Amino acid sequence: MKNKAPIKSPGVNILAINSGSSSIKFSVYRLNGHLERILDGNVDRIGLKDTRLDYNNLATEKQGNLRLDLSDHKSVANFLIGWLEEQLDFSMISGIGHRVVFGMKHTEPEIITQKLLDELHRIIPYDSDHLPEEIELIHVFRQRYPNLKQVACFDTAFHSKMPRVAKLLPIPRRFDTLGIQRYGFHGLSYAYLMAEFGRVAGKKVAQGRVVLAHLGSGASMVAVHKGKSMDTSMGFTPAGGLMMGTRSGDLDPGVAWFMMKSENLSPKQFNTLINHESGLLGISETSSDMQDLLESQTTDIRAAEAVELFCYQVKKWIGAFAAVLGGLDTLVFSGGMGENAPEIRSRICEELGFLGIKIDEKRNKTNAPVISTDKGITAVRVIHTDEEWMIAKTVSQMLTLTKD
Repeated sequence: MKNKAPIKSPGVNILAINSGSSSIKFSVYRLNGHLERILDGNVDRIGLKDTRLDYNNLATEKQGNLRLDLSDHKSVANFLIGWLEEQLDFSMISGIGHRVVFGMKHTEPEIITQKLLDELHRIIPYDSDHLPEEIELIHVFRQRYPNLKQVACFDTAFHSKMPRVAKLLPIPRRFDTLGIQRYGFHGLSYAYLMAEFGRVAGKKVAQGRVVLAHLGSGASMVAVHKGKSMDTSMGFTPAGGLMMGTRSGDLDPGVAWFMMKSENLSPKQFNTLINHESGLLGISETSSDMQDLLESQTTDIRAAEAVELFCYQVKKWIGAFAAVLGGLDTLVFSGGMGENAPEIRSRICEELGFLGIKIDEKRNKTNAPVISTDKGITAVRVIHTDEEWMIAKTVSQMLTLTKD
């Protein structure tokens, strides 16, 4: 579908690319004193039967969607790049920002160079589920637009200053020298949420004891105090912590060993099992999408158990992080489920009165910004996350710093 009039927006324009576990989001921003979004879209439900592209051209006020007969990230990424070229006058783009899930020693955003790409290639074994697709997107843009600056925004950076004890893994110390430690992820989301939390609640409140819950197809949580990550649910890879759409989350090593032996699984097969066949999908045997499970839970015990287990695990992490923080002042829900699933929020917060959490169900059903009761000691908020905005902001800052 050709766009006969590609967007032309004079000035500084930034393309933000956010590749996730089951989606690729993108946004184009114009920098005009502030970041103004002029085009955005999302390829969602990658890996499921009904993959689709939804887009919103804010410049022409045109919205639309396309059904995609594509089943994996690679084919979707190649399609998306071609589609974007039809929508945009790329001569107006000043820079591209990419969410890079795993940064290892890279704790600040960086202009993408061949040296950085070589380093990212080297650490692919540490995150083989995200880095190959991210690197491929970067390569395609570099080949087509070699003079266009691209910036890597690392999802692990937000957690880089976690206390040492929160990073350590109880395994032989020699592995620590290889970089085998807890890194944490969803950092761009958490950086945005903390900035937005400070804006709506005040900087002083944002310095308190906060638990952020990013609950989407990929799900994690973080304990924050004085604006810094103190601990997080994901660990060495994004497969750790909470159960997710298709990821197992934390798993007893003995269970992993037993499964590999009993089913004679290769390392690659085991990685596929815990990253793509487990979580909500594994328990329900039907879907990795929470909305699907909520709709079928009354007639399908497998769906009901998947929903129950997810809520139970989130509840446990809230309690654990309250212990880490020495109490809790604010709980923030975000991500697809966190922002749009009142039943999930309600079930998670059940029996958390001992932490001062009391939910106002009327507010909760409307996804209100504050869903706790006025009498609740601990504030419970719903904040829409915007990783693409965070990427664009980072790119705009980097372009200013590197301006010739």
